[in-house]
Amino acid sequence: MTVLIKKHEQMQREPLPSCHGGEGALDWTTVLDSRDIQDRRLHFIHDDILPPGVSIGVHRHDTEEEYYYVLAGRGVMILDGERFEVGPGDIAAVFPGGSHGLENTSAEDLRILVIGLAP
Repeated sequence: MTVLIKKHEQMQREPLPSCHGGEGALDWTTVLDSRDIQDRRLHFIHDDILPPGVSIGVHRHDTEEEYYYVLAGRGVMILDGERFEVGPGDIAAVFPGGSHGLENTSAEDLRILVIGLAP
């Protein structure tokens, strides 16, 4: 495969409750995953919306890298135990072994693009 296009209506969208032990359910759209892009370093792309009060629990991956790009809203990213305020245009990178989580601490939706890379 040398090219790929995937239309929005082909993307799976569903609620994801208690993501990594977090609070509430986020609105989770799988933009791309390993079924779409076999044998590539890109593992997935998710378009996630965390309503107010929803969080992704603190967790770690042993081999995968993840990048969290904030599209809209505000929240707190927890990286190796340290808390960072994040907003539109901010990005957080998590490398293998790093712990991370995310909380929507605002009164509006927090929308993020999450990109996962396989080793």
